[in-house]
Amino acid sequence: MSAASMLRVALRGPSSTLFRAARPQPIAARAGLFVPAAPSNSFSTTIRVRSEHQEETFEEFTARYEKEFDAVEDVFELQRNLNNAFAYDLVPSVAVITAALKAARRVNDLPTAIRIFEGIKSKVENKGQYQQYLDELKPLREELGIPLKEEIYPESA
Repeated sequence: MSAASMLRVALRGPSSTLFRAARPQPIAARAGLFVPAAPSNSFSTTIRVRSEHQEETFEEFTARYEKEFDAVEDVFELQRNLNNAFAYDLVPSVAVITAALKAARRVNDLPTAIRIFEGIKSKVENKGQYQQYLDELKPLREELGIPLKEEIYPESA
């Protein structure tokens, strides 16, 4: 058989008349393991268990995160709580931000404290809301010595 003929046969695919197609076996069967078959009616009789969580109000959210930031003992906890707090579709209250800034100071993490203000800036709807947060938090910022990114890098603002 010439090379061109063999190529045509290979391109045609397996022939059902010459060779019987080998069915691939599951890995467990090839390894000689016994795998019991699942009952066929298990899917249709499965009861969905749903969680009965209630919607959390903004006040409950604020109280929960204030408590979590008050309990922060290291940078990992601080950043994890910040990530969780900013993941919601709302801007954390001033009380939550205050607790987060105090926690950042407690664990001596200035970069995270600066990033908190960047997070607020990205979450608010307009510059006026951001300015309200800055005005509200200005005494705490000055007390803790936390500069804004706009103050550190004025050309990038």
